[in-house]
Amino acid sequence: MRTENSNRKLSARPGDFSTRSVPLRELALPGAGEIHAWYLDLGELAASLQAVLDGPQDSADKPSFTSGQLRFARRFFLRLLLGSYLGLPGKSVKIIRSLRGKPVLDPVVHGNPLQFSMAKSADRLLVGISSSGQIGVDLEPEGRQAHNAMGVARRYFSTAEAEALQAMPADRLNRAFLYTWACKEAVVKASGKGIANELCRFTVDVDPDRPAAILDFDHGQAAEWSLALLQPESGYLGAVAAHHREIKLLAFRLRPAGHEKQS
Repeated sequence: MRTENSNRKLSARPGDFSTRSVPLRELALPGAGEIHAWYLDLGELAASLQAVLDGPQDSADKPSFTSGQLRFARRFFLRLLLGSYLGLPGKSVKIIRSLRGKPVLDPVVHGNPLQFSMAKSADRLLVGISSSGQIGVDLEPEGRQAHNAMGVARRYFSTAEAEALQAMPADRLNRAFLYTWACKEAVVKASGKGIANELCRFTVDVDPDRPAAILDFDHGQAAEWSLALLQPESGYLGAVAAHHREIKLLAFRLRPAGHEKQS
């Protein structure tokens, strides 16, 4: 993958995210090789909606969600985003699952070849959208402590990754493992094959201080893939994988109505 500054680990930092506000107008489809990454704070968006319905609230308060409410909010905003690209209201967007369980647009209803992937962490949501082929995203809290990182790496990762992680200083292991997991999760989602028996079939660079890269892939396909990292806000790490030789990452943050649009 090529970026404007190849010595930067992150392809998108918080200041690189352009703000878009609800209600969304019709969005232009991603161009060839473009990935649109959308970051949503569902608590912020829900608090804004609650203020409209119930009047102003304490700005320090954000609503707490049940698991069912979070699931509904994710689906609602995913359809809102996809509908804005397709020129449809969100309720008209039909999503089905592939044979291996990956959510996809129903090809019977939507002839558009739009690809998408979604990742969640508590009330945060990351959505990747592409018109150029398969895409996968992952979102992780950077402070998460991995349980038995080396045990997981030896059992599920490639031999090269496990050995590289084993060689890491103890104070860097957790960060390197989290970084590696995010990258691999994004690639597996993009492949559409599910996580079982797939994490060991390719190797990523496990060093979080180097640009994200796929080093090896079964059947020599590494050159056909791109990998990018982003930090939508402090405390969260995102990864984007695409089955495309080169990608251009455009990052957006969806915010409540009234926030100024940033170009």
